[in-house]
Amino acid sequence: MKAQHPGWAPIVRSLLPKPLSHKVPRDHRETEEAQARRRQVVAAVGVTGATLLGLSLSSKPGSRRFFVLTLGVAATWAGGAAFSGPLHLGRIQMRDETLRRPVVTPVVTGVGAFGLFYAAAALCRHVPVLDRALIRVLRFADRGSTPMVVLTTCANGVAEELFFRGALYAAVGERHPVAKSTVAYSLATASTGNPALVLASAVMGVLFGLQRRASGGVEASALTHLTWSMLMLRYLPPLFRKPAPGRYWSRERALPSTSSTDLRLTKHSKSSKKGMTIET
Repeated sequence: MKAQHPGWAPIVRSLLPKPLSHKVPRDHRETEEAQARRRQVVAAVGVTGATLLGLSLSSKPGSRRFFVLTLGVAATWAGGAAFSGPLHLGRIQMRDETLRRPVVTPVVTGVGAFGLFYAAAALCRHVPVLDRALIRVLRFADRGSTPMVVLTTCANGVAEELFFRGALYAAVGERHPVAKSTVAYSLATASTGNPALVLASAVMGVLFGLQRRASGGVEASALTHLTWSMLMLRYLPPLFRKPAPGRYWSRERALPSTSSTDLRLTKHSKSSKKGMTIET
């Protein structure tokens, strides 16, 4: 009797992860002393990092001060996370029950998140408050050295995950850690005074938190954060940019069209100063 071919089902199951609602088994319990120390470190670092973040985005785009402060923010998040206690990379469980390090799935998730944000940004151009907020923050992506912009973006993306989905997530306890870490992330971002960044941090904070809860570590959220950030950095500024490099436009700030009559009047005024009269 001919053996039956198993088909594509096992292959598909080995490639597809379980949903974000599924938590990979893990044992990351800490002693009360370790938890208390982690909370103290997280509280101090959270205030310091939020303050530096606010100062960095109040700097001139592309300036040396901006890059120094931005790298300082990344160093604060990452250093605080490492000092708070052990951090974990995490794993995801596939539908065939195997455990793997999260790589492909977080990258694909980051691409999908970017697609949604790009569409939302196009709509935000019609909302004056968000339009102005996006223009303000995108200036930082389009000024100064491109390698430095990429470096600071990547450094802060990874550092934020180490701190908010690593140290802080572990410090808030087992009750509603996704909600608590997202609120903390949004409050830290609120120091920038930019509503578009706060809104983005709230939405992405939930996604990153769910990835942390499902995988038990920071690798998945860090890869998604990096993918999303790099795509936003590459493709979002042109959506708001004027033809001249480094300039952004807003429907509110668009110059009114000049009629032919206005041109003739302007021409007549300029010529009159030279003792000439142009008849129309």
